[in-house]
Amino acid sequence: MSTPHFTQQHPAGFDALVRLAATEPITPEVDHFYFLRHGQTGRNASRIFQAVDEPLSELGQQQAARAAERLAGEPIRTIVASDSRRAFDTANTVAERLRIVPMPREDLRERHFGALIGTSSVDLDWACAPEGGETLQQFVDRKRVALRFALAQPAPVLVVAHGGTLYVLTALLGVSIEPAVLGNAQPLRFQRTGPTWTIEPLLARTTEAASLA
Repeated sequence: MSTPHFTQQHPAGFDALVRLAATEPITPEVDHFYFLRHGQTGRNASRIFQAVDEPLSELGQQQAARAAERLAGEPIRTIVASDSRRAFDTANTVAERLRIVPMPREDLRERHFGALIGTSSVDLDWACAPEGGETLQQFVDRKRVALRFALAQPAPVLVVAHGGTLYVLTALLGVSIEPAVLGNAQPLRFQRTGPTWTIEPLLARTTEAASLA
């Protein structure tokens, strides 16, 4: 498996996330699946560490609806989603169009940043060990288990989760990240050819990626 290549500036400590994920990659048996980051929230746009109950903003709701419209044409059979409000509301918007009941998963939540919640994420350091929160090792290990479970469900699968999930997922698969895949509610199609995975954004990029925490 190749080492992921990242083409834009990433937060401090991000190399550590990649190294931890790469120690035990995942090898899904499927040849394709879909990923959707949640729509934008108020704190997301303001770059503030969020709690699990942070709701979608009006823009985030619009983004989720746009993603649902695009994904309605894809042959998705299963939706597995973080049970955080912003992700599960996004998943439900898509699920209504696809007539699928989404499966909520606590282990797909964003990293728990403990005492940092409610503070600025501008200087996010993935290698930090926040008081009352998860270490980076704990976060990567949790995501590995969660993604293995999600991608073992009846295919094609749509995973609806968070920016941190996407970072770990790409590192686990050895996929390069381009800026276009990082935006809120950007539907992504992951495709495998032999051992190599690629990512296809399914919507034109309209806004810059917001905070990933």
